[in-house]
Amino acid sequence: MEPAASTPTLGSYVESWAPSATTDEDALPPGPAAALSAVLDLPEPAAKAGDALPPLWQWLYFLEWPAQSELGPDGHLADARFLPPIPDRQRMFAGGRVSVEEPLRLGEPAERVCGLASVTPKSGRSGELLFVTERREFRQAGRTCLVEEQDIVYRSGRSAAAGHPTVADSTTVPHSETPWQLRAQPDERQLFRVSALTANAHRIHYDAPYCRDVEGYPGLVVHGPLLALLMLDLVRRNAPERQVGSLSYRLHRPVFAGEHLLATGTPAEDGRGAQLGVATHREARHASAEVTFV
Repeated sequence: MEPAASTPTLGSYVESWAPSATTDEDALPPGPAAALSAVLDLPEPAAKAGDALPPLWQWLYFLEWPAQSELGPDGHLADARFLPPIPDRQRMFAGGRVSVEEPLRLGEPAERVCGLASVTPKSGRSGELLFVTERREFRQAGRTCLVEEQDIVYRSGRSAAAGHPTVADSTTVPHSETPWQLRAQPDERQLFRVSALTANAHRIHYDAPYCRDVEGYPGLVVHGPLLALLMLDLVRRNAPERQVGSLSYRLHRPVFAGEHLLATGTPAEDGRGAQLGVATHREARHASAEVTFV
């Protein structure tokens, strides 16, 4: 009898995977920033032409619009330069870091260089995982303004969704004693607009039957980047005179459309930074972030 063939590890699929860097350009027009400001119900645009772009708002720019035929069944690209070549690939946005030398300025042409920083196979409770970190440098007038790293976690095949409610609770409100607070209740309309502004076609943000029947969620999933943007907006609202020098953020547990969420912030006693988070009545920490000031 022939011995059973062993299952290839995720690491074996990426042993020779070494995608080259890419360079893109964007004029950084003020329109997308004004649009996100409206989606967040700000009384006026957070930045206008010539102003500094708030941290993480670079996600509104350098967007890619692939042909419809290039999308997979879940709405993500079926193949792309920085997508690891593993079978039945499932993607999760885990978090990232940003180092700011100087803010990007709206209305000034910018360049983005993307490359692969690291690829690390790991074993978790749900099986093998592949951690991929993409590094992005943003430049204006020949100067590197900020450097961003994004951590994406991949698995091969789908794991059963566990620990999620069967129905999203749209009535219970979370509470906190933190000095900085921002309440929100993202709904289907807001998620649709965020998807459009970030060129995100992942079906978990707009297709409720897909969320329930395929992904095992009780409803639409709030974008992880939206949670990060809400946390960082606490800094813009409460410490507008401070420039962010660096930040890191992690996404821990999903929030679902209709749930009340609370972005919280606690400035450091020495005034050099702040600890941020996102809570619902279910979880004290759906997302977390740490900011340091210049």
